[in-house]
Amino acid sequence: MKLVILFGPQAVGKMTVGQSLAARTGFKLFHNHTSIEFVAPYFDYGTPAGNRLVQLIRQELFDEVSRSDLDGFIFTYVWAFDLQADWDYVKHISELFESRGATVCYVELEADYAERLRRNTTENRLLHKPTKRDTVRSERNLIATHESHRLNSAPGELTMANYLRIDNTDLGSDEAARAIVEHFSL
Repeated sequence: MKLVILFGPQAVGKMTVGQSLAARTGFKLFHNHTSIEFVAPYFDYGTPAGNRLVQLIRQELFDEVSRSDLDGFIFTYVWAFDLQADWDYVKHISELFESRGATVCYVELEADYAERLRRNTTENRLLHKPTKRDTVRSERNLIATHESHRLNSAPGELTMANYLRIDNTDLGSDEAARAIVEHFSL
């Protein structure tokens, strides 16, 4: 099995690239908001109950998928490089899948801030992420997170063997997915 962890800041295109990658490979896509949107009608993600339930859903799904005979699985994630907890979380997921024979491929997406602000209100994003439909709140969150966290790695910071960084500011999701498929021979 191949686990593809697609990470980068909000509205960089992780889900959309993940959708294109899933279409090209047949891998299953579990975008970050799948669990958030499931819990959101009951508890906000930022609350203790919301956070606990989202993590529980993800952990149980990761456990089952890592034991399965799926060829591949795609997970999207906003990784704050200034938070040790995020480093630990990515390590935990990676070790879980690797302990069961999977190869982990790390794909970092980056895009200009202005482009991310534009993408924050795209039809596909709003269709699949109901909590982003309050676009004023969503933009405020994007700006606050951009200002308070480092959401892309520094040059040379990530040293994994299976790592690819893509600036998709001017790249369509199909082009980015094609680059991922080619780089990792998926």
